[in-house]
Amino acid sequence: MNPFFIKYPFLLKKLYPNRITRLEGEKTIYLTFDDGPIPEITPWVLQTLKEYNAKATFFCIGDNIRKYPTVFQQIIEENHSIGNHTFNHLNGWKTKTDAYVENVLKAEETLLENRDEKRDNRGKRQETGNKNKKTKTRNREIGEQNSQLATRNFQTQTLNLKLFRPPFGKIKNSQAKKLVKQNYKIVMWDVISGDFDSRISKNKCLRNVLKNVSAGSTVVFHDSIKASESLKFVLPKVLDYYTQKGFSFKAL
Repeated sequence: MNPFFIKYPFLLKKLYPNRITRLEGEKTIYLTFDDGPIPEITPWVLQTLKEYNAKATFFCIGDNIRKYPTVFQQIIEENHSIGNHTFNHLNGWKTKTDAYVENVLKAEETLLENRDEKRDNRGKRQETGNKNKKTKTRNREIGEQNSQLATRNFQTQTLNLKLFRPPFGKIKNSQAKKLVKQNYKIVMWDVISGDFDSRISKNKCLRNVLKNVSAGSTVVFHDSIKASESLKFVLPKVLDYYTQKGFSFKAL
């Protein structure tokens, strides 16, 4: 028996109707990836998604962003959505509410710092190597135009940063209420693949998805090292199967 719910329980949907489990969308699937960014697997995920013109949402751990900022930047550059997964992958049931919320906000700060670092680096590159004053002026104008465009894009990203998925799916009501007051949307799942569980075979993981996903499903995968073997087996097959059936893959 699985130690987790492959399909999000109907009772919990009734008790917490504002927590996101699925969305309206004819022939649309919302893939999500938890626990990254990880250099050993996240770039592979990004390349695989690109091959199918698929977008997804990455619920990032703040400490992993701190350790692997280049991989995090790659997620942003490829126009996927970003969500918050706490700074230290905390179990909400085992953490005091104030400490839990503080950890989420610490992750948010890391997300924002690394997002803004990308914008700053763009501006710096615009001004590097310009020796002629006229060229500098022109490049500055171009840089300002690009900066305005980047700012609009990053403002959109900021909205995505207010998505939160609790690690292990475990969060106290008191924690959720405080995060909602911070304008967070709590994202759970409609279908969880089980790629993180070594007791589940790769084929069982694939069946978990193919038997349960329907239009509007939010599906959980993990871009983590322990999930990588199953993920590399399952993800291409899921993308191919639903693409052939006319589905598209969008970010939250």
